[in-house]
Amino acid sequence: MVIFLLALAGFAFLDSLDVLLVGVTTAVVYDSRLSRRSPLPGVLSFLAGVFAVTTAFGITFVLGLRFLTDLVSFDITPTVRYWAELGVGLVLLVLGSLRMSKEGGAAVPAWALEARRRPLLLGLVGVAIGLGQAPTAVPYLAALAMISARDPHPPMWPLIIIGYCLIALLPPLLVLVTSTLKSTRARRCYRGLVRSLKRFGPLSVRILLLLAGAALVADALVHHASL
Repeated sequence: MVIFLLALAGFAFLDSLDVLLVGVTTAVVYDSRLSRRSPLPGVLSFLAGVFAVTTAFGITFVLGLRFLTDLVSFDITPTVRYWAELGVGLVLLVLGSLRMSKEGGAAVPAWALEARRRPLLLGLVGVAIGLGQAPTAVPYLAALAMISARDPHPPMWPLIIIGYCLIALLPPLLVLVTSTLKSTRARRCYRGLVRSLKRFGPLSVRILLLLAGAALVADALVHHASL
């Protein structure tokens, strides 16, 4: 169980290196400083929207897979498990080998910038981004598939999904916390954190995807007798 939770935490760390969420958070913080307002309402509303959608998607995904497997009496045999592991590993290797355009940029949509002064609209922006990212985030889908594949399901598995989604939001939360501190050291930390995430976030995701993909492919090949 410990290894299982560590694997999920690794996937959550992959998900947390999201330049878009950091970019929107930074834009809201910057605008709040210009207007001499607190960034807390806007950022928290935005992140709450993302969190609500991703959590609801994850719980619905696991329940849906469980219903389908019960409906068709589908058993996950070692052969199915290792073929799936091999397939997921190859997909991760392909995704990790793709070079992202403008890796250092903060891909903040124009409509997100327009809404940054209105907390309610920022919450809707978070919902929209969550709807777009949750079904397409490979680490998140892999983590949900791991939860669904365990028979029986891990105890309190909805709390595991909630914890996963919280870990995935740690970088923008750290940006928010450091931006609210007034000390010179905190301001340097804020600027360094934002620059590092924008510059190294996408590259780190590629490296981690390659490592995770290689590990899955290697494990599947080690158990080649079950393929």
